[in-house]
Amino acid sequence: MDGPLRLYGEVRRAFGESWRQKEGDSFTRAYVRSLSQRLPLLYIVVAIDCFLLAWRFRHLAPIWLTVVCPLALSLVSLWRGMHWMPSRVKKRSLEKSRRDLAMMNWVGPVSAFLFGVWAMLLYPHGDEAAQSFTHYIVAITLFSGVLGLGHAPLTALRIAFAVSVPTTTQILFINHPNAVPVVMVQIFITGILLMLTSSHHRDFVRLELSRQQLERRERESTKLARENLLQATVDPLTGALNRRAILSRLDDELARGYTGTAAAWLALIDLDGFKHVNDTYGHAAGDAVLAAVASRLATIARVDSFGRLGGDEFALILDADLTEHDVRVAATDLSEALRAPVKHGSAILRLSGSIGVHRVAGRSSSDCLERADAALYKAKKQGDGAVVVFSADDEAELQTRAAITRKFNDSNLETHIKLLYQPIIDAETGRISGFEAFARWSPDGRNWLTPSHFIALAEATGRTGELTRMVLTRALSECRAWEQGRTLSINLAPRDVMRAGTADALAAIVEAAGAPAGSIILEVTERALIDDPKRADAQLAAFRARGFRIALDDFGAGWSSLSQVHRLPLDMIKIDRGLSRALSTDPGARTLVQTIVSLAWQLGIDCTIKGVEDEAQAQTAKALGVRLMQGYHFGRPGPAAEAMASLASAA
Repeated sequence: MDGPLRLYGEVRRAFGESWRQKEGDSFTRAYVRSLSQRLPLLYIVVAIDCFLLAWRFRHLAPIWLTVVCPLALSLVSLWRGMHWMPSRVKKRSLEKSRRDLAMMNWVGPVSAFLFGVWAMLLYPHGDEAAQSFTHYIVAITLFSGVLGLGHAPLTALRIAFAVSVPTTTQILFINHPNAVPVVMVQIFITGILLMLTSSHHRDFVRLELSRQQLERRERESTKLARENLLQATVDPLTGALNRRAILSRLDDELARGYTGTAAAWLALIDLDGFKHVNDTYGHAAGDAVLAAVASRLATIARVDSFGRLGGDEFALILDADLTEHDVRVAATDLSEALRAPVKHGSAILRLSGSIGVHRVAGRSSSDCLERADAALYKAKKQGDGAVVVFSADDEAELQTRAAITRKFNDSNLETHIKLLYQPIIDAETGRISGFEAFARWSPDGRNWLTPSHFIALAEATGRTGELTRMVLTRALSECRAWEQGRTLSINLAPRDVMRAGTADALAAIVEAAGAPAGSIILEVTERALIDDPKRADAQLAAFRARGFRIALDDFGAGWSSLSQVHRLPLDMIKIDRGLSRALSTDPGARTLVQTIVSLAWQLGIDCTIKGVEDEAQAQTAKALGVRLMQGYHFGRPGPAAEAMASLASAA
């Protein structure tokens, strides 16, 4: 009994809801849009079949059967075909589209029945060849109708019955010699096509439901974006002003044009020990601290406005009537207030805040922030919640930095830049896989600065492109690692990534050096991809088109988004040294590294971990599946001669 019951269930399911068109405005639009691409062609097929059948019986049947009936059926078909033209359907209202779908459910079957009846009225007048031709035309028309109405399966089912009933009855009644085979084939194929139609309709419904869900999500995203825009002045975590809002207040203060003692004060606060709270007690505890700090700032007298700039940094605009002494006292009191413990669950959280203050007279907001930040930097160096007011001496130091910027701008990079090379090790073989070139700049020929100190100078002076070209040219000359099957990695500044023509310029340098572009790895940071992701993607694709390999550097340090990596044209991910340091002690870091390694494997790209400083980190990284490693544990950056010598000794 199980077999017949199962078959009955399948038939009932097949002839159930899957045959009916779904209701709803979106489905109505989808149905008419799809049918407008099919029905005009279907009606043309019907008109042609009418003509062919009438022509075949022109000398065998009465004129009313060979002229009047086919002409009427053809005109109706052409009229319905014009009615369903896409250009016309687009202009119709939703209500009219609903009526069209409802009308189609009976116009189609009625028209099909009339066609079948007409064909069977012709049938007795023909000889065996004419009757066989009728079988062919009826089958073509029926099959076309069923297939053409794939997104209206119930109408297709009705059409199948409307054509099959009169035609099979007549064919069997006339007793054609092939009547039974013809009827069986027609019924069999029609049944198969109807099942395909039902299946296609289910797929169409699923696809349309997915599209509708996507549209709903887009609408929700748009709504959320609009709400975020309306609430753009409030930091949701602390309830304080957000960065945009507090900087807008600063701009308003500057727009008043007050100078000297009439100008307000800008104070920047950075929480000391906040990272420890986050790392030890979790981000929920860190959030509780930020909320508590904002609550305390709201109670401080003589604060005109305050907001959170980001992370654990806050900005305050203080009353212009305060003297420098008053500001120091107020800032010190604030620092003491920040020392008060914060209770989070069963934990007591303790921290302090360093404060840098600057009077905002006669400067732009960026100048004011720069000077307040310089004072904050000094306060943090002093530690223990220190307070520093930006002074004339600090202004002199700031000007010194400006002088260094000018010196960089005027310096001959060829003589003021040197390169060091750090090996990248294949952990599976212990062999050197390649080298990364590091640039060092000296303003005086004695002190050498790392890129973290001078790349901002290069950006400020517009010399990043020149610097990159010079570094690549020298590295290719000094460290010809590719000749021994190794790679050479060069760091690109964000502006190099975004600048048009960089790929061509670097490719020309590599070609002139006789190096294969595939042995050169261009390392880009996530910062280069944030501002204009589409342009960054295009630029990275241009580098790869010229044969270079692309590595995403410092992955996991900040903006990192695992969901975005698969969209980038990458050959390698370089895991940030911060995760490397935490590998042997932090389960969370190990989990994240394992996730990154798994992602790299799925994308078919390499994965390197930076900053490996001891054997424990190396073994942990290897256990997690990292093959390529780099760090002081394997070798410090050194001159090109040492790098090439290490290859020679390894050989």
